[in-house]
Amino acid sequence: MLLETPRLRLRWFRPADAAALAAYRSDPSVARYQSWSPPVSVAAAAALIREFEAGSPGLPGWFQYAVEVKADGGLAGDVGVNLHENLRQADVGFSMAAAYQGQGYATEAVRAVLADLFGRRALHRVSAECDARNHRSARLLGRLGFEREGLRPQCTWLKGEWTDDLLFGLLADNFKPGIRTAVVLPLPF
Repeated sequence: MLLETPRLRLRWFRPADAAALAAYRSDPSVARYQSWSPPVSVAAAAALIREFEAGSPGLPGWFQYAVEVKADGGLAGDVGVNLHENLRQADVGFSMAAAYQGQGYATEAVRAVLADLFGRRALHRVSAECDARNHRSARLLGRLGFEREGLRPQCTWLKGEWTDDLLFGLLADNFKPGIRTAVVLPLPF
């Protein structure tokens, strides 16, 4: 386990997560604004998990946290962090299984990751972007204190159409961890 909140564990992905990962990434409502296309087979999810396992949250590049709900042990989704080479800034992204949406889990998980990035790891800035039609993700970023910094019209070719990208940024000085601050556990580097 890497991070913990009152309701969630953010941890490394495990091979046993392949079926759950395949299930929520195969859901068209979850995949709609993401770079992958459904369906995602269990074999493809297993290969993706092997890639995730090779990452490290303390090294530059992408690291994917598995978001597990303590109450039922279910895999609710994932939060990705792309740590820049300078170790002072990062990009974040997230996806949640439809069954776990609308319950505050995504906000809680991303807030825990931000608390770690800005707290223990002392990052200066975190960026995020989303499809301009993805109002739920844009609202979540706003709740966490991200500021909308731009719009790139027809910037991304996604699933057969040009889409607009919303750009967001959050500086360490503007981050407010809130009531549900993550408990940071030791990282095995």
